[in-house]
Amino acid sequence: MNITHQEIRPRGVRLHVASCGPEGGPLVLLLHGFPEYWGAWEAYMGRLADRGYRVIAPDQRGYNKSEKPPRVRDYRLELLSADIVGLIDHHGRERARVVGHDWGGAVAWHLARAHADRVRQLVVINCPPADVLQRFAFRHPIQLLRSWYMMLMQCPRLAEWAMSRRNFALPRASMLSSSNPGTFDGDGLAGHLAAWAQPGALRAMVNWYRAGFRHPPKTGGGPVKAPTLLLWGERDRFLDKGLVDPSVDICLDARAVRYPEATHWLPHEEPEAVLAEMIGFFDQATE
Repeated sequence: MNITHQEIRPRGVRLHVASCGPEGGPLVLLLHGFPEYWGAWEAYMGRLADRGYRVIAPDQRGYNKSEKPPRVRDYRLELLSADIVGLIDHHGRERARVVGHDWGGAVAWHLARAHADRVRQLVVINCPPADVLQRFAFRHPIQLLRSWYMMLMQCPRLAEWAMSRRNFALPRASMLSSSNPGTFDGDGLAGHLAAWAQPGALRAMVNWYRAGFRHPPKTGGGPVKAPTLLLWGERDRFLDKGLVDPSVDICLDARAVRYPEATHWLPHEEPEAVLAEMIGFFDQATE
């Protein structure tokens, strides 16, 4: 597998992008979540490229080696999804297959609703649409308890300080304690530590949460028209499995696959199973 790296400005913000696969292949975009970076998809890229797909895994804005705009409002879902539209345009395509985990899933959901003509197929892993999460949380207090960390993120400078202490002890502990044993070995965490250490990265990453509260999306609330595959680790500590059905319900053509023993970190824990579902789903569609 030959992964290449480049920096592009699809919508005015410089993004670091990893890519592989044949230039003319169907485009697949892999969107990481919090607190990840493009390397969360490294195990997937070669396998998808071998199937003939052109695979793009960006560091989303604010993360790792991508540009980190200073304002909270710079991390609104409208802008985050516009970055992905820009990546599709940059690669000369009308549509792409889009995969997102965690916050990457939130971006993917919004993209598929606000820019429906740009998404060929949608795969989301352990993330509901933003409006589905909001409605569910109001009706199910247990989800509010699961989302306690989002409140911490709203405190100016506090979250960044807490996350940076003792060589990022808090995010390290969170990932290790909320995943199945052995999911994040030394090498896996090393890449994340390097990404978190990039100047301004922690503040920018936290600003995604702040923008979600202060600047909720004004568009992208309709049905999802693209064929959709929702994959869900049911031992997710952060998101209740009750979010699966209402997420499927907003789609015109969707299927959910549940993993009873997997956690929020399903892409890292079950890469072979996830890849098999993704490839089978992608191969069903014609260009």
